[in-house]
Amino acid sequence: MVRYLIIDDEHIAHDIIKNYCDMLPNMKLMKHCYDAIEALDYLSTNSIDLIFLDLNMPKLKGFDFLKTLPNKPKVIVTTAYKEHAIEGYELEITDYLLKPFSFERFLKAVNKAVQAKESIPKKKQAIEKTKTGHIFLYSDKKYIQVKVADILYLEAAGNYSKVVLKDDSILVREKISDMFGKLSSELFLQAHKSFVVAKAQIYSVDGNRILIADKIIPIGKFYKANIVELLK
Repeated sequence: MVRYLIIDDEHIAHDIIKNYCDMLPNMKLMKHCYDAIEALDYLSTNSIDLIFLDLNMPKLKGFDFLKTLPNKPKVIVTTAYKEHAIEGYELEITDYLLKPFSFERFLKAVNKAVQAKESIPKKKQAIEKTKTGHIFLYSDKKYIQVKVADILYLEAAGNYSKVVLKDDSILVREKISDMFGKLSSELFLQAHKSFVVAKAQIYSVDGNRILIADKIIPIGKFYKANIVELLK
């Protein structure tokens, strides 16, 4: 779960960011803050993972606010002023979005922040999975060892996920977002709210479709940025 804060003095900016976040799995809004002082008060007793930060605000400007934080979470700047971009990266922000920004551009920034947020233990686990090449899946009251290289894709089925292998499929009682979190993002990507695909198993990308084996998988419009990044 990515806990986030919106800091902006414009109500419409809050609405746009929250609506975009509501389209994504595992994003939880902790508080609407309409100036940096309000955010400082909240952060004094609470921790979060990600801040969406406007720059030109009353009382305390966005970058001045950042300089006061001893332990900064990931920060995505959302502003109408491009001239502050260099200063932002010097303060180690994750991304700099110029208003108005599209959902695709927003998604790219969030993906960058989420990947950077991954804890060291999770990164170590992902590395170990890559090295050992297997994962245990709990299904039908037993643990089944599966080779990661045999996974073609995951398909959401309500609170279950179908793990489709080269020669079989396994139904697991876990949401697709949780299953995706157990796999290395270097090997898998989300192409649709209901599909996670193995990058190495993609045969072709044709418009809004991915072909894996004999399965055509749709590319969700909110996940196109993931595919574009893959094709670079």
